[in-house]
Formats: sequence, C-alpha cells, structure tokens
Amino acid sequence: MEKKSSNSQPRILKKKHFRVKHQKVKLFRANEPILSVFMWGINHTINELSHVNIPVMLLPDDFRAYSKIKVDNHLFNKENMPSHFKVKEYCPLVFRNLRERFGVDDVEYRESLTRSQPIEIDSPGKSGAQFYQSYDKFLIVKSLTSEEIERMHAFLKHYHPYVVERHGKTLLPQYLGMYRLNVENIQHYFVVMRNVFSSHLTIHKKFDLKGSTVDREASDKELEKPLPTYKDNDFIKQKIKIQVGEAAKQKAFETLNNDVNFLTKLHIMDYSLLVGIHDCVRAEEEAAQSESNRDAGGRGETSESEECDSGERWTYNTPPDSPRCTGQYNEIIHDIDMYAIRSIEERREIYFMAIIDVLTQYGVKKQAAKAAKTVKYGSNVEGISTCDPEQYAKRFIEFMDKAIE
Repeated sequence: MEKKSSNSQPRILKKKHFRVKHQKVKLFRANEPILSVFMWGINHTINELSHVNIPVMLLPDDFRAYSKIKVDNHLFNKENMPSHFKVKEYCPLVFRNLRERFGVDDVEYRESLTRSQPIEIDSPGKSGAQFYQSYDKFLIVKSLTSEEIERMHAFLKHYHPYVVERHGKTLLPQYLGMYRLNVENIQHYFVVMRNVFSSHLTIHKKFDLKGSTVDREASDKELEKPLPTYKDNDFIKQKIKIQVGEAAKQKAFETLNNDVNFLTKLHIMDYSLLVGIHDCVRAEEEAAQSESNRDAGGRGETSESEECDSGERWTYNTPPDSPRCTGQYNEIIHDIDMYAIRSIEERREIYFMAIIDVLTQYGVKKQAAKAAKTVKYGSNVEGISTCDPEQYAKRFIEFMDKAIE
C-alpha cells in the first residue's frame, strides 16, 4: 500500500469564470403575438432564402414546395414572443421569383414588414378578412382561410406564367408571399401583396367597382369613415369620370382586357377594379394650409424635412427616422406609384387603378347565390353581381369603358 507523504497538500482547483456571450437578436415587438411571430417568420424566411441559388427556371415541384420551422422556447420572453410557434412559407422560390418580376427587393420586403409592426386597417368587404398595412404603406397583409390557401395554390400555377409572359405588367394583385403561422395551437394564414395606394400622394376618394348596380352602394357605416370606399351606384350618382385621354385609355384597356380574359379562362368572377383619386388642386390647398399652420406655430430648429425645396415630400418607403426629398408634391414616382395614371391636363387628378379579389370561382355556391338573387330581383335584372364568368367579364369591361375616358 502506497504511503502518502506528510508534505502533500490537498490540491485546490481554481474555478474558471466563463463570460456568457449572448447572441444579438432582433426583437419583434408587436401588440399581438401573431404579429410578433409574423415579423419573426418574415425575417427568418428571407434570411434563409438568401443562401439559396436562384434556379434558371421554376419546376412543377416548386409550386408544391414549402419551408417550415418549429420554435420551442426560443430565447423566451413573453413580452415579445410566444414560447412555442411554427412558421410555414408556401412556394418560397415561386414568390421570390414573383418579387423579382415585380421589382421588389427581398431586403426591402423584409424591412417593410419587420422594421415596425404592420398596422391593422379597416376593410369594406364582407369576407371578414383581416387587413394589415406595413408601417411604410408599401405592402398589404391579408388573412386567408384554409380554403383560400388551396385556391391560391391552384391560381399560382397559372398566375406565375402569366406574370412572366406579361413582364410583370398587369393590374392583377401583386402577390409577394404566402404563410401559415401556428400560435397557441391556432393556425393563421396570410398573403402579402403590394399596396395599390402605397404612393406618397394622398388618396382623396376611392371606389370599388364591379360593373354591377344591385346592392352596390356604400353602407351608412362605411360612409362614416374618413375615407369611405364608394361603389358602382355612388360612382354613377357622383358623375365621376376617369379622364386620362385616348392614348392612356387604350394602353390601360389593353392590360385590363388581358387580365380579365385571363381570369375568365380560370372561371373567376366577383373581382373589382379598385380606384383611388388624388386631387392635385386639393393637395396643393392642403399643403398651403399645412405650411400656414407651421408658420403660425413658429418654426424653431430647422428639421431635415424642412431643408427640402418647397412643394417636395418624402415617399412612404422612406423610414420615418430618415426622411428624404423625392420630387414635386403631385409628381408620380414610377418605382412606387406602379398603378398611377395621370389625368388629362385640365382635370389635374392622378388615378390609381388595380384589380382586386381574384380568388372567387363560379362554383356551386355562386350559382346558388345567383339563383337566390334572381328570385329576389327577377330574371331580367342584369345588374346583379353574381353571374357566370363570361357575363361578368363582359359587363365589367363595358362599365369600365364608360367610366374611363
């Protein structure tokens, strides 16, 4: 047996101190857990896509593909994020390609949706869908049902080739991304689109036009809003004319006819033309009033925005903490004002026009709705909104032909 030396001392182990390095994480604070997850999901999916090579051409499998991530206790802080959630992006390469076709940069897309939380906005429709607008007003986020997600998948297979064929020149919605979020065991579906009214120009009046005259007036509740959405009968009663001149009308109608023919071939109906009107005269009066109020209140220090020349404004795409001048108050900025058409000179208006709500097919439900309306209003009434796609398209184009001069 080995004898211990009397001189031996017990060995003292020094405790090593490790400095924990916390990874810098972008926080996505929102007033609803679903929005925090949505912002996190957009950031994650765009970052993941940045490592993927862009294919020369899309394959049928790309229209069925998805990316999915499940998060459990991810740096859990209940003030910012739920502890468990799932994010699924549908057809990532297809939507990346569409963003490219529509001139929307992935970084710009991510920043619009994650720099500050999207803001919920009112919808005039009867669908019950929730609408959110990105903080810079560039994008719209719309909630969908699981049934509408299926319809979007079916639509996408035809929509993408059509957008490619038309080189992105279309009045159809510019679909830029589609997602499923699972938060607290509830599934939420969203589609992201370009905002028709993303312009730096104020919209003074807007209309939702179907070419139908039965039950097509803005409700009393709608009329109470600061910017109500008027409908076909309101358009007629107010004697509105979209005056753009012969050449501009011909160009707009070429696109409109192509888009409507495309929708008719897919048996789609019940779509609308969304029209926004910017009144240049009114805008100048508002700008003069604003300038007068500012002068009356005293200027104080010169802000960055006040260094701009008179009559200039910032675009909504400019983050609020870094304003920059972009051009005359009533000037169209083509990169942003994708849907803008200038009126004839003496009219002094700018119109924003796009087709919206393109997921309704003329199926059993719509046929039943047509039968019910025929019983209520009589078979000779041509103005009911529910009719077969060919009839719907014909009436829609005829109405727009009279509305646009």
